[in-house]
Amino acid sequence: MSIEEHTKVRPWRMIDRRTSRKIRVGSVEVGGDAPISVQSMTNTPTSDARATLNQIRALEDVGADIVRVSCPDTDSTAAFKTIAREARVPLVADIHFHYKRGIEAAEAGAACLRINPGNIGSMDRVREVVQAAKDHGCAIRIGVNAGSLERHLLEKYGEPCPEAMVESALEHARILEDLDFHEYKISVKASDVFLTVAAYQALAEATDAPLHLGVTEAGGLRTGGIKSSIGLGSLLWAGIGDTIRVSLSADPVEEIKVGYDILKSLGLRTRGVNIIACPSCARQGFDVIKTVEALEERLEHVSEPISLSIIGCVVNGPGEATYTDLGFTGGGAGSGMMYFAGKATEKVSNEEMIERIVAAVEDKAARMKAEREAAEASAAE
Repeated sequence: MSIEEHTKVRPWRMIDRRTSRKIRVGSVEVGGDAPISVQSMTNTPTSDARATLNQIRALEDVGADIVRVSCPDTDSTAAFKTIAREARVPLVADIHFHYKRGIEAAEAGAACLRINPGNIGSMDRVREVVQAAKDHGCAIRIGVNAGSLERHLLEKYGEPCPEAMVESALEHARILEDLDFHEYKISVKASDVFLTVAAYQALAEATDAPLHLGVTEAGGLRTGGIKSSIGLGSLLWAGIGDTIRVSLSADPVEEIKVGYDILKSLGLRTRGVNIIACPSCARQGFDVIKTVEALEERLEHVSEPISLSIIGCVVNGPGEATYTDLGFTGGGAGSGMMYFAGKATEKVSNEEMIERIVAAVEDKAARMKAEREAAEASAAE
């Protein structure tokens, strides 16, 4: 079976995405048939424009489509103008309680305002924020959180639950709809995976608005990554979700990496090198674990979608290599076999394999980029 045949869509691999309306967050489309976007949030003081921009640059470098920036005070919205002007990706201004910060952020260049209409204040204040969004081409994200539900909903339901979260979201959506504003997306996040998934499932049935997925306050890199993978993966597999944020108590760059790994595992995005590697055992012909660690670090800069199999022995190595762009399978006597496009091509010593693999991946990435740019240029003519 050829790689082309193997990568054809199989019925059991298909994800039937929920039909949602499409909005724009700056240059990024969200919803409809647009790719599922990956975003993160800065954790620097926004008033420190240079520090915030440096963090945004790091996020851009690993593929962030959208970045959120908190704007809690006037110093932050003042700095936001500089930040938005220099950022290469659309920025979402995170607004709570102070409606004027939303107006200032819209004027300063925000592509989207993350608000909860219920904590902005009176309808007059909500109306002013929405008008600012209209005037400056901002989208709005209605951000419902299990930890900050309105008092009347907690009194009605007794505790945070999917019904309360969905009711909150729809109440806020109606406020925007009544003000003739339709460029909005919704999130209903909780730190509990079951609550999060149930709330999004119910919301997906109740609205055609694009949905921003996330398990909030998920935890550190390992535990938070696992919780997010379970929650977001369950929803994405069911076709629910148009943009995602993995919330980790870790470097925001890790949020983007985990987000892409979730999407890659489901075949929804294909950015970067996808390394398929065995856990290793006594049969391994080289140190698989150290090799994979080295390759992950050395190939982190590659953004073209390339599959790479790194297998310790010949039990599964040749078979896995058949279905990947490049591969290396451990053998004997201190060497292994390189594979290109599923075919064995040359023996390489264990001492040389990392450099040989890196060079092969970089060469393929360069060719893919050139072909993609040529196709884009031809389409633009």
